[in-house]
Amino acid sequence: MLTRAWLILADILVSLLLLLSFILFFLYQPVYVPPKQPTVTHQSIQPQLQSSEYNETNCTVPVLPEGNVTLSILKDLNTTEVNESTTMSLEEIMRLSQEVAMQEYLEKSKYVYTPLVERLKAVGAKKGDPIYIRIFKSEAMLEVWIKVDEKYVHLKDYPICAYSGRLGPKLKEGDRQAPEGFYRVYKKQLNPHSRFHLAFNLGYPNAYDRAHHRTGSYLMVHGNCRSIGCYAMTDQKIEEIYGLVEAALNHGQRYVPVHIFPFHMDDETMAQYSHYRWYDFWTKLKEGYDYFEAEEMPPYVDVVDGDYVISEAKE
Repeated sequence: MLTRAWLILADILVSLLLLLSFILFFLYQPVYVPPKQPTVTHQSIQPQLQSSEYNETNCTVPVLPEGNVTLSILKDLNTTEVNESTTMSLEEIMRLSQEVAMQEYLEKSKYVYTPLVERLKAVGAKKGDPIYIRIFKSEAMLEVWIKVDEKYVHLKDYPICAYSGRLGPKLKEGDRQAPEGFYRVYKKQLNPHSRFHLAFNLGYPNAYDRAHHRTGSYLMVHGNCRSIGCYAMTDQKIEEIYGLVEAALNHGQRYVPVHIFPFHMDDETMAQYSHYRWYDFWTKLKEGYDYFEAEEMPPYVDVVDGDYVISEAKE
């Protein structure tokens, strides 16, 4: 009987301890405190950009508003450090990098957004007239020029929403590099059913790329603001650009030249990049850039013995 009493007492004590544990657990639940994230100041952005690799995520730039582009966050970064409570990921840093380059270009060129219909009327052109496209990687800008009489006039600038890679040409499949060079868009390269809203294939690799054993495929200008080697626009912008390209091709233009440069290739800017690996390649691109700047007509570009040959326009 005594042994049985001790067993009953032990059961009661265990039950009380379990009950007490449950009460304490619900009264004093542990609180998770996330570790403090490091803050990034304006001074630390540039070194990180130089040592970091691009990828699909961090090359995607936020959609910019139509109209005069103002990026208040960039102005804040130029005048003060980021607030201590603000944290910035590598993705955000890369976004700011492209936005800074774009903003500098827009301010320098006094860019003002104007609806396409108004711009066509202002320059005396219409959809279906021949067009010429220039892309500038560093400034993240796509220019559309349209033929009026015997010259091409500047129709519109379109900020590029996203591109991937660094300055320099695309070399191989999977390097996530956006191409540079002289390309042609024929009617067969249009894709109105693209999963990126609308798209046209740049024709990479061209004869020059193939001569230098460069590989890759499906390099496009498209919508959807995402890029792995392409030049991506917002859906609204690609609708205008695609519409101009399609109309020109449907009205007799054999192909639309798309010339892709690393930056605006004036002598001063070229001098700043004279130590770069791709300087010799860029000097050849500059021949095409200079021809158009002087003649206001896109040059005829051929490939002979593995090199670009720039000659007079054939239109």
